[in-house]
Amino acid sequence: MKIKTLVVLLVSFFLFNGCKQNPEETIKANYLDFSKRDDQYTGGIKMIPITTPVGKFKVWTKTVGNNPKIKVLLLHGGPGGTHEFFECFDGYFPQKSIEYIYYDQLGSYYSDQPNDNHLWTTERFVEEVEQVRKALKLDNTNFYLLGQSWGGILSMEYALKYQKNLKGLIIANMMASAPAYNKYAQEVLGPQMDPKILKQIQDMEKNNDFANPKYEELLFKYYYTQHLLRKPLEEWPESVTRAFKHLNPNVYVYMQGQSEFGMTGNATLKNWDVTDRLKTLTVPTLTIGAKYDTMDPEHMKWISKEVQNGRFLFCPNGSHCSQYDDQKTYFPGLIKFLKDVDSGDFKKD
Repeated sequence: MKIKTLVVLLVSFFLFNGCKQNPEETIKANYLDFSKRDDQYTGGIKMIPITTPVGKFKVWTKTVGNNPKIKVLLLHGGPGGTHEFFECFDGYFPQKSIEYIYYDQLGSYYSDQPNDNHLWTTERFVEEVEQVRKALKLDNTNFYLLGQSWGGILSMEYALKYQKNLKGLIIANMMASAPAYNKYAQEVLGPQMDPKILKQIQDMEKNNDFANPKYEELLFKYYYTQHLLRKPLEEWPESVTRAFKHLNPNVYVYMQGQSEFGMTGNATLKNWDVTDRLKTLTVPTLTIGAKYDTMDPEHMKWISKEVQNGRFLFCPNGSHCSQYDDQKTYFPGLIKFLKDVDSGDFKKD
């Protein structure tokens, strides 16, 4: 009788434990389940209402996947760019069950595009991100913010004000100082170009001849293919060429300026600098730099040391869009950061 009872208990134990899924298996099993979400009808798309000093507008977001512990909000570059620069994430995040949110900032192609320069300030964009966070119900148990290029500026500014809401921060391909970026562009990147080509570009800039088709042609052929995305133009991903077509030049020029060799002229960002405030950031932070980037990779490494809990990811084959031209380094490093923070195994450099 005792043996029979023991057998029953053992069978019950193994059946019970065999039916239980560990948390990671549960997340993986439910990753593509939209049945309990309020955006199933639109396939994850939400037009989120935001309030600004000049009125109410809507911004476009699209959530991919379900993961209650890791939700990554993607801040695109520009300003005035689009989420399309991130579309390659579709090839990497789903297989690791990472939830991510595409988002077009106000003024960008898929969102409302008011024609009012009073809206294009870092302070207002920070409050916009905070409104998006609240609408998507993100908090410090799951909210990771990834900003690339101008999105890196926005992510730093957001973290400096609202880091209490973050679980992790990723600053990709953006220095913490516009003057330092200008210096790097003019003293390091410019001289790497063919002197004859550089002079043509500089002459057009001096003459404010930015509308000259030759200016864009030279930039794409001799500068962008070296420092923006290191592939011949005919091999650029369609998502990137589409993002360029959808760029809002009004927002871009107002904040970044027309020159691609730093932020110059009347650009509102040309004096932006948060280097002396980075030490206040305690949230786990990953900075991403690349050998051929328009941003100094040594400065990106410095940021990782300046924040209190930083890690640096160097992409040896990458440029400004290292999410495309050095994917073998970029995505494993990014995913490891997310998983390490989530599991409690994160260690700073």
